[in-house]
Amino acid sequence: MTEPLGLVAVLDLERIELDVFRGHQPGDERQRVFGGQVAAQALVAAGRTVDADRAVHSLHAYFLRPGDPSVPIVYTVDRIRDGRSFTTRRVVGIQHGKAIFNLQASFAVPEEGLEHQDPLPQVPPPDDLPTMEEVLRPVGGPAHAWWDRVGPIEARPITEPAQVVRARGGEGHEVSRLWMRTTEPLPDDPLVHVCAAAFASDMTLLDAVLVRHAMTWDDDLAAGASLDHAMWFHAPFRADQWFLYEQQSGWAGGARGLARGVISTPDGRRVVSVVQEGLLRVRQP
Repeated sequence: MTEPLGLVAVLDLERIELDVFRGHQPGDERQRVFGGQVAAQALVAAGRTVDADRAVHSLHAYFLRPGDPSVPIVYTVDRIRDGRSFTTRRVVGIQHGKAIFNLQASFAVPEEGLEHQDPLPQVPPPDDLPTMEEVLRPVGGPAHAWWDRVGPIEARPITEPAQVVRARGGEGHEVSRLWMRTTEPLPDDPLVHVCAAAFASDMTLLDAVLVRHAMTWDDDLAAGASLDHAMWFHAPFRADQWFLYEQQSGWAGGARGLARGVISTPDGRRVVSVVQEGLLRVRQP
């Protein structure tokens, strides 16, 4: 059996034409491609066509079709605009001749301006917390199996994951918090770190919708998928060092749920904001 690719290898796209790239699959067993992987690879493709003095500051993406994990994804980049301050790129991920993903990203020259941010909540440091695998081990199930492998992202939950809330018959909570970082060192390229954060941001965000109702993906009562994903990158950071990921959902309805996330560094800098809407259908037990 082929060893699964690490995150650095997954983000190292193959350039097959000037604005065309091929992204390889990590090689682990999945029924469909993980959305965070597609978003991260598409952002890499966009960044490879932008001058190094411009950093990505936002992305807006739509998941169009489930991806096939058995074949590579081809990413085509449209150089929409190269302005004096901002650069805009559109990326389409293609498999089997059809678009499965669409992303628009904006890059900007660094500038000075007004500054403010919400304070970081008081939370225990990651070294004082058990891993996600350890927290989910008594519960078992698909979520524990997912975290019980050497994946690209390590997580240490601060609040109880939805699976634990469900198992003990407790009430859901409005805000979910966990520490995250990559399991392998990353190169110094800032683009790699924002793409790694894009990968990680999709792993638990929609759980914030379910945990409010003390539900999980594991109990076969809920089925869903990411519909769209938006991120704003506020300041440089390293994704191979611990970052705090806060998530909450203020609305769900119409078989959809909206979740918001904030990524902060341990020293209190807010570095990323995330919003995602997902399809969320509840089955009858």
